[in-house]
Amino acid sequence: MKILVADDDPQLLRALRITLAAKGYEIVTAIDGKAAVAAAIDEKPDIYVLDLGMPQLDGIEVIQGIRGWSQAPILVVSGRSGSADKVEALDAGADDYVTKPFAIDELLARIRAMSRRVPYSQEQPAVKLGDVVVDLAAHSVTRESDGGPRQIRLTPTEWQVLEALVRNAGCLVTRETLLANIWGTDHVEDTGYLRLYVSQLRRKIEADPSKPVHILTEAGMGYRLEGAIPM
Repeated sequence: MKILVADDDPQLLRALRITLAAKGYEIVTAIDGKAAVAAAIDEKPDIYVLDLGMPQLDGIEVIQGIRGWSQAPILVVSGRSGSADKVEALDAGADDYVTKPFAIDELLARIRAMSRRVPYSQEQPAVKLGDVVVDLAAHSVTRESDGGPRQIRLTPTEWQVLEALVRNAGCLVTRETLLANIWGTDHVEDTGYLRLYVSQLRRKIEADPSKPVHILTEAGMGYRLEGAIPM
């Protein structure tokens, strides 16, 4: 099981890496919020252990970014002990909260509890959208026809957009999350990129791209995939 640990304290980061690795976990580390988001995109960890007071992006912003495309459990480990801080983190999407300093046995127990509910979204689902089948494990998109399945060719970027929507089928995926995950955090304002690729995806997947029924726009917010039937 892979855990991403993000904290701007190098000594704590090293201690957690050694301790958790000794327990059999695969550990990925990040020293600031921007690095945490990048590691989340590249590594797709099963569990997150995050500090709140990180540079670049703070912990709340990292949680919000992760929650735009993943339901993996998030444990906040922070020196902020106020109830308002805990409520803000939990409302942003964290699953649990531990205050520094903490007992390592308690931290390990909370991680074990989280490991029992690693979500389906971390798997490689296949879904059907009308006559189109999207298989994340096979990295393929096909359309059913009388002559058998016909491959639909997607560009790498089109695939990244579609994969994010499939993994969060039925849920809003914000424009900022898609832009940050695909183009990086420096491009969260470049919504023109996203509109272009969503338009291209609709032309390839929707029966009537001018009246989409699967890739829906949430005005001013982002996109939602509807009508996905698990296979």
